[in-house]
Parts: sequence; structure tokens; C-alpha cells
Amino acid sequence: MSLLQRIDWRRRILSLAVATLLIVAAVRALSDEPEIALAIGEPWEVMRQRSSAAIGPAIPRHFWGRLPRSDARLRFLDPQFGFVTPLARFFTVSFDSDELVRSVRMSPQIEPLLLDETLEIVLNLQKQWRHGGWIPIRVIDDPPFADTPEWRARLRDVNKGGTSTWQAGNQYQVMLVVNRFRDDKRPTEERYLIKLQVARPWVNP
Repeated sequence: MSLLQRIDWRRRILSLAVATLLIVAAVRALSDEPEIALAIGEPWEVMRQRSSAAIGPAIPRHFWGRLPRSDARLRFLDPQFGFVTPLARFFTVSFDSDELVRSVRMSPQIEPLLLDETLEIVLNLQKQWRHGGWIPIRVIDDPPFADTPEWRARLRDVNKGGTSTWQAGNQYQVMLVVNRFRDDKRPTEERYLIKLQVARPWVNP
């Protein structure tokens, strides 16, 4: 093996090692994020013990909800239909009178986002749902989000925004809503708010 070949071989090994370290660091950082890991209909206390983000106990014989005590992502647990969101600052999990997890309402972001960032999150969620077998419903009035000039114009319109609803068999529905949002910290910028709701089916397909 010539000197140049040895140098090239060492560079390739070094590049592979650096790439491996970056992947490990990214996975580790993701696993360190606080999360609420839940299944709809499971006992509230099971969800609390499993989740790495702290959340208060249920109130017996009450329909109510709790907010995690820190920013947290949602890990929706289902062997087929599961998905994961980015970190959220607004995040409410509700329970029923039997102390079972009933629904989730959240905004999967920690601040109002630019349009490119908003579409990245929304399209990633839709990609996870498609991969898991979720089906978009009510598509005539509310088609799935897409990164197209038409969708961008619609989202920029403060009087329109967008909604997309997806269904997982007869078990769950998610509703995804995106609207322009006035951010007082950045009044000259176009910022957007994403809202996500997950529960048993509540609207007709």
C-alpha cells in the first residue's frame, strides 16, 4: 500500500469515526429530553411513572387535566400508530373520572416559529402518521399539509391557516392546526403556532 493510499484510508476511518460520534451524540441528546410517554385509556399513574417529565396526579372522580412541570415532548405509545413530537411548552394531558388518560392538547414547539420551521415539524408528523397507517380524513375541506406555494399562501393569510385531521383505524384521531401568530418579541416577523389534539375519534370521517 502506497503512502497516499494509507493517508486516504486513515482519512476515511477518521471520517467514519466522527460521523458515528455525531450520531451517538444526537441520539443521546434526544433521549435526554423530558417526555410524556402515554397511551390513550391507560391508568394515569402508569403514565406518570413511565414518563421522564414530571406531571401531577389525577384527581379521583373528576374530569380534568395536568401540564408537565417542564417543556416535554409527547411519545404516543402504540405498537402500530405511535409517534413522537418535538419539545412542547404548552402541553395538557386530560384524565377522566376513572383516572385514565383521556386526551392530549399541545403545541409541539417551545416558541412561535418561522414558516419553514413550522412546515418541517408538520410534515414530519404527517410522515410518521402515514408510516404508521394513519389515514387523513375530511380531505375535501381540510387536505393534509404540504410544502407548496398554495399552502404557504394559505398559511400566511391571517384569516385562513390550515387544519388536517387523521384517523388510526377506529382507535384514535389527531387534529393538526396551523395559524399565523403575532409574536410580541418579534413583531415584524411572520411567526406560526401549531396546535395538536389526540384522543379517541370525536369527529365523523
